[in-house]
Parts: sequence; structure tokens; C-alpha cells
Amino acid sequence: MAEEEIEEQDKTESNEENDSQGGEIVEASTEENKVGKINPEVLQGIPVTISVEVGRTSLKIRDLLRLAQGSVVELERLAGEPLDLLVNNTVVAQGEIVLVNDRYGIRLTRVVPAEERMKSL
Repeated sequence: MAEEEIEEQDKTESNEENDSQGGEIVEASTEENKVGKINPEVLQGIPVTISVEVGRTSLKIRDLLRLAQGSVVELERLAGEPLDLLVNNTVVAQGEIVLVNDRYGIRLTRVVPAEERMKSL
């Protein structure tokens, strides 16, 4: 085979491979290809679990083992301070405890701005 015939055959085989794989390779637009950008509308339908934190403390194992019914564990937070509303261990708001139909609730007194909340997700 002549050198020109070999090159022509290679081009033909290459084109056939592209055709068998579904056609041309199209590069995504740079607008769709940005790394680190999340469309907030996509996230809105995802369920999340929220929790309310009254306070925290640290205990030594020996003190933890001594806990019994009636024991009192003192927390770091002062009485009257706002409680934290958390999503995935990230504070998204603060508020105060309220009763709603014999259940606890939280009345929000401060909400972290949406831009900051999106960064932490």
C-alpha cells in the first residue's frame, strides 16, 4: 500500500469510530462548565433534617459513666440566650423556644443570610 492510501484509511477508520460512538464530540459551553457553581433551584427540592441545639458541654468519661436518672448536666449556654437552628451541623438561624399545640417549636430571631447559607451547603 502506498503511504497516501494508509493515511486515507486511517482517516476513514477514525471517522467511522466517531460515527459509531454517537457522532461528533461537542464541547460544553463555558457558562455550563463553571466549577463550584450550584444552581439553587436544583437544591430546593432536597429534604434536609434540622435540629435545635440548646447547648453543649464536655465531660470526662468517668463523669459520663456516673450519670444516672436525675443527674443534671450543666451546659455552656446561659439561660435566655438564643438557641441555634442547625442544618448538617451548620448554624442557619437562632431563636427562642415556643410551644405550638403541645409541641416545642422555635421562633426565629436571627437568620443567617441566604448567600452565607448556600456557601456552607
